Amino acid sequence: MEKTIKETIHAQGIEIGIYTTDFENEFISLTDIAKYRNEDDPRFVIQNWMRNRNTIEFLGVWEILHNPNFNRVQFDTVKNEAGANRFVMTPTKWIEQTNAIGIVSKAGRYGGGTFAHTDIAMSFATWLSPEFQLYIMKDYRRLKSDENSKLSLNWNLNRELSKLNYRIHTDAIKENLIIPELTAAQKSFVYADEADLLNVALFGQTAKEWKKKNPGKKGNMRDYTDLHHLLVLANLESYNAILIEQNFPQSKRLELLRETALKQLRTICGFDLSSSKILSIENNKEIK
Repeated sequence: MEKTIKETIHAQGIEIGIYTTDFENEFISLTDIAKYRNEDDPRFVIQNWMRNRNTIEFLGVWEILHNPNFNRVQFDTVKNEAGANRFVMTPTKWIEQTNAIGIVSKAGRYGGGTFAHTDIAMSFATWLSPEFQLYIMKDYRRLKSDENSKLSLNWNLNRELSKLNYRIHTDAIKENLIIPELTAAQKSFVYADEADLLNVALFGQTAKEWKKKNPGKKGNMRDYTDLHHLLVLANLESYNAILIEQNFPQSKRLELLRETALKQLRTICGFDLSSSKILSIENNKEIK
């Protein structure tokens, strides 16, 4: 598993790493949690937990709910053996036998260890010590609250920046593309057409196409996109205003805007944007 250290929480003096592979599904270090019981060799703590039949049943249910490739046949075999004195289970063995994804084991003195999805990690912590689990949960909630506050602030700032740049964009349209002879309806069409030019350049679809795919959502695609796309959108609005003033035809502007959007998203990708989102733009698919 390619790991990116996202944050560290603290519980009763123990640092516990939280990792993520896609910025949505977080994995907490079971190795760090197990140090609460055995700091010298936490592996034995994890293995003792996995020898328990209730643990195997819990892990199996989690995988069935989240993992379409989970080997249920092998899981039944493991479950039938769990709890016996001779039964031994390790994270690596569990992964290899059942094709599990909720637990990940990585070798290495630095950065290695056993990691588990937050659901599983909290179950392990409860088995270890209900009191310790409460300390972990308390700091984890603190962390998520801080992240949500920062996310909300950054998203709103970028949305406002986009709105300001859109004013620059509409002024350029008014001064260069709107002629006095146009009716009010025709003028509205010109503004909407240029807005959709940006939508196609960045999101690969028009506002009408997005609405058809998302009939239950209020607002437009810009209200549901992420920080990265809002930032690029603000840049595209300014760039399109310049291109309009330089009398570039719309077809050429679309080409230049798409190239700019892809280039800027690739730059952001070097920090924390998955390549799948860039590919979705190149293939004219909806950005989720």
